[in-house]
Amino acid sequence: MPTNPSDSRPKRVADVALSLGLAAATAPVLAAALLAVKLTSAGPAIYTQTRLGRGRRPFRIYKVRTMYHDCERRSGPKWSTGDGDPRVTPVGRFLRRTHLDELPQLWNVLRGEMSLVGPRPERPEFVAQLERVLPGYADRMSVAPGVTGLAQVNLPADTDFESVRRKLAYDLDYIDRRGAWLDLRIIACTGLSLVGVPFAASVRLLGLGPAARADVPAPARALSPVALTESGAPAA
Repeated sequence: MPTNPSDSRPKRVADVALSLGLAAATAPVLAAALLAVKLTSAGPAIYTQTRLGRGRRPFRIYKVRTMYHDCERRSGPKWSTGDGDPRVTPVGRFLRRTHLDELPQLWNVLRGEMSLVGPRPERPEFVAQLERVLPGYADRMSVAPGVTGLAQVNLPADTDFESVRRKLAYDLDYIDRRGAWLDLRIIACTGLSLVGVPFAASVRLLGLGPAARADVPAPARALSPVALTESGAPAA
């Protein structure tokens, strides 16, 4: 299987071992999620999308579909509008809230395209724009992207340029401080969210915020009104 080099061999070994364990433990939950999607909305239960990984290498990310199929056929990619996004199905709202839609990305981890912990991988068309206005944005791709990360447990999904900037501060902070102990705490925080513990509570408990890197300047200029979202192009 194709692999990307990870930050260290121990991290890669831990990624594979934990992903295999998580895949086995969550297989019934994933099967139920896929069935619920198929029974409640038209279209495939899983969608794929091109993202950029470490060193700008493109790969196909896998997620449980949470939006109506082909919901952006006419409008094109749009900004995420958070919890009230009309493109998200009722089942999709539950899957997003519990992060169960992310489970298929364990396959990306096993393939070496992602790590369990790291910055979220972004779509290539958006990366080019963000690099022009957010200094340091390209540094996010110096490490393997993650299923979860320091930015994800501290902040909601991107909805505007300022939210991208705030997340970038956490991503750069993670890159500066990354290590086994930090990764374990982020994984624990994510696991607690799956059983109903709010991120805000577990972040305080595990000492995961705020970001030490607060030196990311505001965007220098506006971008075109396209989505900088982790949810949304039409399913492949």
